[in-house]
Amino acid sequence: MAALEALVHAAPGVTATEARRGLLARALAAARDLERLLSDPDLLSLRLEPVDLVATARALATDRVSVRGEGRLLVRADETRLRQALANLVANGLRHGTRVELAVEARHGSVVVEVTDDGPGFDVGADPFARGTSGVGSSGLGLWLARAIVEAHGGSLELVPGPSQGATLRLALPSASGEG
Repeated sequence: MAALEALVHAAPGVTATEARRGLLARALAAARDLERLLSDPDLLSLRLEPVDLVATARALATDRVSVRGEGRLLVRADETRLRQALANLVANGLRHGTRVELAVEARHGSVVVEVTDDGPGFDVGADPFARGTSGVGSSGLGLWLARAIVEAHGGSLELVPGPSQGATLRLALPSASGEG
């Protein structure tokens, strides 16, 4: 991070274009955010309570994010951390596409959320959850962190194989309502 700070705040005589300086400033801001995130001692400490996953998903709806799901589908979770994981999945989809859909349903004793975007999809053989795999405007930790949060709740997060266009990530958590 010190190297980024030095580049962003270089002396006026240093030949860095304004565009490059702007990109470096954004990279520095992302690095600072990441440093704060990773130094959080409560990063994965959980305050478990019944959480309606349909309502949590609906809170993320916008003109570019649609949600399908009926009723109340409960999981025992830390709502703040779970919302963070879902927000990371949505942000990833919007970074690579124009629309994201969250489909929430009970399935075999679990509550499942499938997050589907209309972007280019993932490269064959790529591990979208690998730490440090980043794109433009990305720290490279969003999907990795989402998976860590979901797994800390006893759930799973996986890439669903599908057509070459778009991507679907499936989050599954144990149901707390006995449905599924």
